[in-house]
Amino acid sequence: MITGTLRTSKSEEIFAAAQQLMPGGVSSPVRAFKSVGGQPIVFDRVKGAYAWDVDGNQYIDYVGTWGPAICGHAHPDVIRAIQEAAEKGTSFGAPCALENVLAEMVIDAVPSVEMVRFVNSGTEACMAVLRLMRAFTGREKVIKFEGCYHGHADMFLVKAGSGVATLGLPDSPGVPKSTTASTLTAPYNDLDAVRQLFEENPGEIAGLILEPVVGNAGFIVPEAGFLAGLRELTQEHGALLVFDEVMTGFRISYGGAQEKFGITPDLTTLGKVIGGGLPVGAYGGRKDIMAMVAPAGPMYQAGTLSGNPLAMTAGIKTLELLRRPGSYEHLDRVTSRLIAGLLDVAKETGHAASGGSISGMFGLFFAEGPVHNYEDAKKSDLVKFSKFHRGMLEQGVYLAPSQFEAGFTSLAHTDEEVDRTIEAAKAVMSNL
Repeated sequence: MITGTLRTSKSEEIFAAAQQLMPGGVSSPVRAFKSVGGQPIVFDRVKGAYAWDVDGNQYIDYVGTWGPAICGHAHPDVIRAIQEAAEKGTSFGAPCALENVLAEMVIDAVPSVEMVRFVNSGTEACMAVLRLMRAFTGREKVIKFEGCYHGHADMFLVKAGSGVATLGLPDSPGVPKSTTASTLTAPYNDLDAVRQLFEENPGEIAGLILEPVVGNAGFIVPEAGFLAGLRELTQEHGALLVFDEVMTGFRISYGGAQEKFGITPDLTTLGKVIGGGLPVGAYGGRKDIMAMVAPAGPMYQAGTLSGNPLAMTAGIKTLELLRRPGSYEHLDRVTSRLIAGLLDVAKETGHAASGGSISGMFGLFFAEGPVHNYEDAKKSDLVKFSKFHRGMLEQGVYLAPSQFEAGFTSLAHTDEEVDRTIEAAKAVMSNL
C-alpha cells in the first residue's frame, strides 16, 4: 500500500511524450484523468487483483481493464492457453474451430442468443446490431436511454454518458444531425417516457437498446418492472428489444442481466468478458433475425480479425473458469461487502453517498439518496469524487477515473483486498 505521496516521475515523463504522439496522450479518452485532475498513472504490469505502475507503485485494481479481467489479471490458465494458441498463429482470416466452441458456450449461456456473430469490440457489435434492427423491421428510428453508452458510433453519441459525460461534451463534433435524427432518447427507468415515444412515432421505431444495468453513467440498476415493461412495449409495437450486455454479460451472472432479471430480449451485444482481456465483441439473438446477416442474408457486416484464434481462446478459457462452482457467489460476496463498507465509511465520516452492487459490478456516488437515472447521477458531487479518487490513489487503490463509470471486482479479489480498501477509504474520507 502507498501511504505517502505517489512516485510519479516516470509516469509524468511517459505521458508528456505521449501527448506529442497521440491526441491527449491516450488511446481512449477517460484514461487521461480529465474529470479527476492530475496526470494519469502509466501501468507497467498487472496480476490478480493488483496493478503496478512504471514508478513501482502497487494498487488494488477495481477497473479490471474496464471489465474483462473477471478471473483476475493475467490468470495463469488464460495466459497458458493464449501462449499455446499463439504457436499456431495469431490470425487466420479463415474459419477456425475455436469460433464454434465459444459460440456454443455463448448460446448455451445467454437466453436470447440462438445464433451469434463475433466482431472486435463492443462498439462494433452495437453498430452492427443497430443496422440489423433496421434491416429486420424495415424501420429507421431507434430508442436509447440518456446516460447509456453503446460505443462511439455516430448514431449512438446522443446523451451518451461515459467518456462523453466525463469530458463534458453534449454530443460530439463531427456527427451530422442527419445521422442522429432517428435516435430517440428517454430517461432510464422511465416507462412513461418510452410509451410516449412509441405513441408519437407509430410504426416507425425499429427497436430499443439499453444497458440493462447501467455502467456508463455510474452504476444504476433497473427499477422493479422497468425491464418487463420495456419487453411488453416493444412487443406491443412490433419493435425489437436489445440488451447491450457488453459490460453485464457473464459478469452479473453467467447468463448476463437477462438471466439475472428473467427478461429475454430479441438481440444482445456482448464483449469484454468473452474475450478474456483480448479485443472482442459479439452480437446474437433469435435465429430468424440473425438470418438477415451476410452471408446468410442481405445485411452486410464483416471483419478481418473477427473470431481470431487468440481472442476465442482467451474467451473460452475465461468462461470455463467462470463455470466452476462458487464463482458468482464469490463475486457477489466480496463486492457487496466492499460497497457496504464504503457506504458505512461515508456515513461515519459525514459524507452523503449512495451505491450498490450486483455480483462483480458496483458503484458509489457522492449524492443524496438513490440514483435512478443519468440526471440523478449528474447531481453527484464531482469535486468530492475527484479528491476521493486522488486520495485513494495515494492509498494504493485504483478506481475508475470518473464518477460516471462502474467499478469491477474479480475472482482474485479477497477479503484482504476489501478490508484494505475500506481502511483506505476511511483515511481518505476523514480528510475530504
